Amino acid sequence: MTHRPPPSLWSRPELRRSPLVWLAAAMLGLAAVTTVLAVVDPVPVTGANRWLKPLKFELSIALYAVTLAWLLTLLRRGRRLAATLGTAAGGLLVVEMVVILGAAALGTTSHFNVSTPAHAAAWAVMGVSISAVWLITAVVGVLLWRSPCGDAALDLAVRAGVVLGLVGMAVAFVMTSPTPAQLADVEGVAGAHTVGGVDGGPGLPLLGWSTVAGDLRVPHFVGLHALQGLPLLALGLTLLARRWPPAASVLSPTTRHRLVALAGTGWALALVMLTWQALAGQPVLAPAGPVLVVGALAAALWLAALVVVLLRARRAAADAATRDRGRAAV
Repeated sequence: MTHRPPPSLWSRPELRRSPLVWLAAAMLGLAAVTTVLAVVDPVPVTGANRWLKPLKFELSIALYAVTLAWLLTLLRRGRRLAATLGTAAGGLLVVEMVVILGAAALGTTSHFNVSTPAHAAAWAVMGVSISAVWLITAVVGVLLWRSPCGDAALDLAVRAGVVLGLVGMAVAFVMTSPTPAQLADVEGVAGAHTVGGVDGGPGLPLLGWSTVAGDLRVPHFVGLHALQGLPLLALGLTLLARRWPPAASVLSPTTRHRLVALAGTGWALALVMLTWQALAGQPVLAPAGPVLVVGALAAALWLAALVVVLLRARRAAADAATRDRGRAAV
């Protein structure tokens, strides 16, 4: 297969014209407005500033939209279908954002809110919208899998990122199940972010992740952003190999592929461990028992594998340099 360098972010006209890029720009503009509202109108809802949830979703949608728009430029086949699906995903995310902003403006919650028929309908619309976005992402992932760009490390990063992103998105569906306490007395709420605690309790600044109970938003966040992290790693390694001569011999295509594979494995392990930790009701900053032991062992094995890959790369670079000197001497 002929190698084709991966396109940069703005290297293609269709990317600049993409509705997804315009959606991202709109979300960033909206985020600026929401930030101001969070400062001048800090009314709490379930223990947090009511504008923080819209702000987080605006930033997340902007990042997802730019990522999806860029991924579509990697396609060789099915680009028209993927572009249509991408535009549909953007429209669905706008619907979700309208519901979230509307709930914040009303001083109530958007997620898990079934307190009135209107709130229940809005929550159902959000559920349908995000389910459709998940399906669209899966279809685009299949198209990307069948259309390699020619860079083995980037191909692996995109494929692993899409799979882990879909798993991370799917974690959100677990949150929609009513807790045992809610089944006994719904009180207008069906579903929760936290496990073993109540939504709105003590949490990390800005993120809001619970510091006293398990929180499924943690694995949701980590899995979702593999979609950006792994491709960025692959592109960063390629750029480093091209722009920094000392790294060129060490970061061979084979080594870059191995490093991306190792990063994807580590990301998957982190996603599994964080999901286990959340479902066990343990705060993200306080793993304990089997979760702590297995997590520490997995981290140690991963670091050992990283050392092996780097040592092999260094040895291969040294052997190549020796062969080059030998040929030069002849």
